[in-house]
Amino acid sequence: MKLIATKSAAVKVLASAALVGGAASVAGLGTFGAFTSTTSASQDVATGKVVLSSTSTFGTPVTNMVPGDTIARTVTLTRSADTEAFGGVKLTTAGTSSNLLTSDTTNGLQLKVEECSVAWNNGACSGTTTTVVAQRGVVGATDIPASTLANLNAAGKTANLKVTLTLPATADNTFQGLQNTINFTFDATQRAAKAL
Repeated sequence: MKLIATKSAAVKVLASAALVGGAASVAGLGTFGAFTSTTSASQDVATGKVVLSSTSTFGTPVTNMVPGDTIARTVTLTRSADTEAFGGVKLTTAGTSSNLLTSDTTNGLQLKVEECSVAWNNGACSGTTTTVVAQRGVVGATDIPASTLANLNAAGKTANLKVTLTLPATADNTFQGLQNTINFTFDATQRAAKAL
């Protein structure tokens, strides 16, 4: 006897086969395996510091100054051993009050700053003297020159400065009895940014 499959029976057989194949493939997804490998790395990051300190012979008040008198004080700037090199240092001077001592840039107090290659000894330099700030009116801001900056960035990390204040001989009677306090601020800035 010969069996002849009808068209509808063939469709049912194919659909059943597809269903079984699909189920098998879904079941196989849960058991699929592959080789893997993982590696990792880490990068420590720490920021640098900009630390400038100073010691000075400022502090003792000066009284009874008359035209032609000078005041000399020393300041040693030091860059901390654990700090980044400086990109710049600026000196800013300001008076706590406004009077002729600070406002008259010709006859009022004059400022001059010098640097010694070694420590100052009672206002005298036994090494090489360099002018850091040329004489000018006492109030203002000045960038410290590259030579001083190089000393702060060198192995010794110090700059030996002498600050001289002068009341010019041209100061007249309008300067009598005046009083002021001059503040000195040294601001250090970081070195130029670079790829590390």
